[in-house]
Amino acid sequence: MVTRRKGFTLMELMVVMGIVSALFAVAAPLLMQANRQFILVRTKLELQQEARGIMYILTRNLRQAQAGSITISQVSGQPFYSKISFTKQTAVAGVSSTLVFQQEGTVLYQVMGTSKRVLSRNLSYLAFTFPRSDDMGIISVSVTFRKNIYEGRNKALHMASEKVRIMNE
Repeated sequence: MVTRRKGFTLMELMVVMGIVSALFAVAAPLLMQANRQFILVRTKLELQQEARGIMYILTRNLRQAQAGSITISQVSGQPFYSKISFTKQTAVAGVSSTLVFQQEGTVLYQVMGTSKRVLSRNLSYLAFTFPRSDDMGIISVSVTFRKNIYEGRNKALHMASEKVRIMNE
């Protein structure tokens, strides 16, 4: 006479627990690594989009500057060449306005008249220079953006535009 038992033995349960534990031991680091990789790629994409947008705004406005009005300086306590101010012709004929781009800590500001607008909060470095001393109609723009990702680490992206030609000389 054969009896059928219901349930599992202690040994069977321990074997199953051992297999499941081994799977979790292998899978957990892989999942963490995949999550870190996702965060890194997402942050890189965000920084690239932000850098392209900022460079577009900077170069578009610099091209419309009046060459004789460009002044490169710094805000107190900030890196050298981290502030540029110039006069720009507006859409209304004969009306001009002063435009300033400057770094204050990790923030990039655009100042037009009395309004001050934040362009980025991830700025690490900003520099405006004249690459050629004999041609003040070309400005070099260099920016570095940095963003925290995980565990005290951060991702940085550097972007430089060597030749921004001033159109109103």
